Amino acid sequence: MHSQYDTGDGPLRVGITGVGADLPRRAVTSEQLRQRVTAASGLPLPAGVFERATGIRSRRTAADDEYASTLALRAARRALDRAGLDPLDVDLLVFASATRDMTEPATAHIVQAALGSRGHALDVTNACNSFVNGIDVARSMIMAGRARRALVVTGETPSRAVRHDPAGPAAFRDAFAGYTFGDAGAAVVLEPVARGGILDVDTETHSEHWRVGGIPGGGSRHPRGDEHTYFRGDGRALRDVFEKVGTSVLDRVHHRTGLDRTDFRHVLVHQVTVPYLERFAELSDVPRDRLVVTVPELGNIASATLGVQLDRVHDGLRTGDRVLFVGLGGGISIMTLVWEKA
Repeated sequence: MHSQYDTGDGPLRVGITGVGADLPRRAVTSEQLRQRVTAASGLPLPAGVFERATGIRSRRTAADDEYASTLALRAARRALDRAGLDPLDVDLLVFASATRDMTEPATAHIVQAALGSRGHALDVTNACNSFVNGIDVARSMIMAGRARRALVVTGETPSRAVRHDPAGPAAFRDAFAGYTFGDAGAAVVLEPVARGGILDVDTETHSEHWRVGGIPGGGSRHPRGDEHTYFRGDGRALRDVFEKVGTSVLDRVHHRTGLDRTDFRHVLVHQVTVPYLERFAELSDVPRDRLVVTVPELGNIASATLGVQLDRVHDGLRTGDRVLFVGLGGGISIMTLVWEKA
């Protein structure tokens, strides 16, 4: 799907005008996590095993009284403040996350009630691509005339889906991908802009791989039972799928927009582990200095990854700077989004 929507008076441009992120205060090192798993499971895990395998030194975890909506709310307030807006200026609120507070109602309503906005509120979910999907949905609604100004938020607490007491080596391997998880929130404000904005969006989906990883509980297949509330998956199989299909979407971005890897001030990519990020850079030819590396200190923060990275570089961007978003999500889905700062 391509870039701009022509209204007859020229293309309507929708841009990002405010960015916010939130990280829980509590940090858990990989060694602390290993010790907890060892104590709970009795498995003789060697010191440093998590950091050696993943490159992750630490991750943030939400406190007992912090929820997905809590992290999203704090990020939302920062994004609105940066955009110079009041919550009542927003007429669309999209909560876009792999995590939610509860099955029903939509977590967007919980965020909106605390925020004090009154817009149309809904959830969008698509694993680690949820946030980018949410931006795409909100942009589309603005372009269709259904909204004037949107707030897209995510709050991720995947650390609560980590199995700390695997019953044996096989269960440990099945749960291993979960040990990369950390918690975070992110938010962006979207509204019409005079120049720049979101220039291009593309998606690629390989749904035949939906079984590779996920949290099976909470739906109609497994509505109850603790066994289904933990993340389970084959991290190697997931990586193999992304390696086979992931870089082709970047080639399509180049063919459509004419932009090379070096034309982007930053390339924001979903980060699962350090080895996978290094492999992505190798296969995609993205210059290392364009990447915003967060995984060693924050781990895999699911759909908040790209929002947190954007928050870190946003204040240093100048008008005309372009940023490439590369989203990778279970399912399997891949997304790219090209944004130019107005």
